[in-house]
Amino acid sequence: MSVGTTTGHDTDAVAPAQPGARRWTSRIEAGALPAAWLVVFVVFAVLLPDTFLSTASVSNILGSQAVPLVLTLCLVLPLVCGDYDMSVASVATLTAMVIGILNVNHGWSIGAAILAGLLAALLAGLVNGAVIVIFGVDSLIVTLGTGTVIQGLVLWISDSTTVSGISTSLVDLVIGYKLFSVPAAFYYGLALCVVLWYLLQHTALGMRMLFIGRGRDVARLSGIAVPRVRMGALVASAGLAGVAGTLYAGTTGSADPSSGTSFLLPAFAAVFLGATTVIPGRFNAWGAFIAVYFLATGITGLQLLGAESFVQQLFYGGALVIAVSLAQLARRREASSAGTTS
Repeated sequence: MSVGTTTGHDTDAVAPAQPGARRWTSRIEAGALPAAWLVVFVVFAVLLPDTFLSTASVSNILGSQAVPLVLTLCLVLPLVCGDYDMSVASVATLTAMVIGILNVNHGWSIGAAILAGLLAALLAGLVNGAVIVIFGVDSLIVTLGTGTVIQGLVLWISDSTTVSGISTSLVDLVIGYKLFSVPAAFYYGLALCVVLWYLLQHTALGMRMLFIGRGRDVARLSGIAVPRVRMGALVASAGLAGVAGTLYAGTTGSADPSSGTSFLLPAFAAVFLGATTVIPGRFNAWGAFIAVYFLATGITGLQLLGAESFVQQLFYGGALVIAVSLAQLARRREASSAGTTS
């Protein structure tokens, strides 16, 4: 018997073990980040029992991450379709600035100002979608360019100054109302996670988005309206960025023209880290949620230990590099597994 051949008995003995091994590997990958989050939490709880476990600290971790969480969820939709949106942070800043200028400087009601800010965000999404889908330009290049243009527009309309004094009605809606000592902003982000999870996992549209992300040509041949779905994902991403900007305005009671620059790196670190858990190899809502709060827990603990401010950038930058690498490995393993079982 040659080395390259096996008997029927040998094949029967070996083949069943492979799917089982893949299942266990997938389960380990799916649970690795939540387990790491738990370990990080326990470590800081032991090291800093009086501060880290305080109600104020836990409330701060949960409530302060509403804007980063929504921005991370913004990225999930286009990434599922295989597109990048580098403009989400700038769009969020634009929305907050429109709200601030109209409400504070021009006396608009807070409701009308929010509506105008969200419309500005959707318009930015339409521009992104038109250039990317209709003209076929790479999404990374387009959104990087539009994000820069939007940031310049924000500096222009604000005269590079922070607008303070946004209506307390918005502030109350975002951080004034609390449940179990946790600001309402956290629950808004949590509700959005539920909506996106249902959309991506339990609707035909979510399945179409996944097929497009795996292969646009195959999806097109299958009868899926690829341009329409991609356009919708990019517009929805911008709309959610507008929601993030609204939450930011409500959290701070102001609009800072340079605030968006600090949100983009954490959002990308979290969205790729989230693709390594829950459904490894796929961008998903609950993975994004876990990743955002894993990073926030680690950074908060380090800050309470007295770490310098630059540690935050090191943490996010390192997490992004590691997350992209792990997500790529998970996607390759998922594709290999699908090819083996087909």
